[in-house]
Amino acid sequence: MDFIERLQGLSKKIVQVGSTLETEEATKNALIMPFLHSVLGYDVFDPTEVVPEFNADTGTKKGEKVDYALLKDGEVQILIECKKFGEKLSTKHASQLFRYFSVTNARIAILTNGEVYEFYTDLDAPNKMDEKPFLTLNMSDLDEHIVPEVKKLTKSSFDVDAVVDAAGELKYLNQIKKVLQEQFKNPEENFVKFFTSKVYEGVQTAKVKAQFLEITSKALKQFLYDSINDRLKSAIGTNEEVAIKAQESPFQSVAVEAETTLEQGEDDNQRIVTTEEETDGFNIVKAILRVKLDVSRIVARDTQSYFGILCDDNNRKPLCRLYFNTKQKYIGITGEDKKEIRHPIENLDDIYGLSDKLLENAARFE
Repeated sequence: MDFIERLQGLSKKIVQVGSTLETEEATKNALIMPFLHSVLGYDVFDPTEVVPEFNADTGTKKGEKVDYALLKDGEVQILIECKKFGEKLSTKHASQLFRYFSVTNARIAILTNGEVYEFYTDLDAPNKMDEKPFLTLNMSDLDEHIVPEVKKLTKSSFDVDAVVDAAGELKYLNQIKKVLQEQFKNPEENFVKFFTSKVYEGVQTAKVKAQFLEITSKALKQFLYDSINDRLKSAIGTNEEVAIKAQESPFQSVAVEAETTLEQGEDDNQRIVTTEEETDGFNIVKAILRVKLDVSRIVARDTQSYFGILCDDNNRKPLCRLYFNTKQKYIGITGEDKKEIRHPIENLDDIYGLSDKLLENAARFE
């Protein structure tokens, strides 16, 4: 089993047992210790590798303990502070870890609730934990771009200097991505002014600013569409489909528009093969949702990447997506926040276990 498969296996376990975890200890046993063992590769039963309740006394406080310390060659490398599953990680929790960090030789600290893992280091000042994580891993929404960075923290690959060097780039890369996301969604005046000055030589009056705010927003969306389209043309030699992961993008509406345009305009749909399993899955979803929606409103739209199930045959009303073309099958459900959560399943009967989530999503379109 390779690294990504181990991550996916633990991600699946979160779906199975997450709702039953009501304490921090239960979270540690069910999710965090398996993460340390199966993902990071540490022997949780070897005190020379993993020390639970590690003593981290500060100058003013005695009896301070961090949940876990990971050791290599007898030296503390990583400190881990745990919270119970479902508890939102906060700056208060980070400040608790901050105290522990300052009294050890550790260069890496992890704050986790078993689902979200925040990774910290001391980029801003030596031996002083940064206020913001350089990397965040969400086990329920795995990002393929993050996986290689997490792998660097495994026991077999761990090189503290290499991790810290990479952390510097990751920290600012993630911050810039967040800024860009915000600007794409709601461009600020200075952002628009920058682009306006590149193409318009006149005085930027209030009217001009308002005009270019709209123009800049459209340009950003079209740029995104063109980039996606060009990448797909290069990858598969045709523009028959735009398949974009909604949970990885803040521009879902643009991607949906691009996908719809391309799908409707192509003659190559014969490449799409609807399997018997997808048809059976569609029928199960219809059976579940008929208590909320008339079955005539539940429409299937198959693509090469997934089998989509829509309300009113409208891409803006997604009921769910069936990802049955991979070894691990998923049901993708997009909520009001426009983020798709993929739920792993073993067989078609597992779809019934997602009835509540499917019905909750369908209720938006009643």
